[in-house]
Amino acid sequence: MTRPSRLPAAMSAAVTLLAAAALLPALAVLGELRPTWVALAAYALLCAAVGRHSRPAAAPLIALAAWLFHNGFVEHRHGALGWAGPAPEAGHLLLFTAAALLLSLLTAARSPARAAARDARDGWHRAA
Repeated sequence: MTRPSRLPAAMSAAVTLLAAAALLPALAVLGELRPTWVALAAYALLCAAVGRHSRPAAAPLIALAAWLFHNGFVEHRHGALGWAGPAPEAGHLLLFTAAALLLSLLTAARSPARAAARDARDGWHRAA
């Protein structure tokens, strides 16, 4: 069975937008629909999860999509984007980008090793 290829950048951004929208009700139920570390960590984990299935080049788009929902609905409520200054906003974007990029690169690094192991295993079974 072959593994499907990784998501292209545009599809990764679309998936992130949908997942970020789906995360909002969960945060609301937990009472964390406010600027806390829990909401920030939830969006960072979301970026990592989408990054795991995406190409490394998609990391900035994943981060931007997550930042839009975090900024608009968690930090400033009611979908209004706000600007808290360059340092906090750059920090959030950097965190989201790093989370997506880290998992994307780790998955990309493991893929050739898995392919080599699968080829070796399949070759072994064919020879036997």
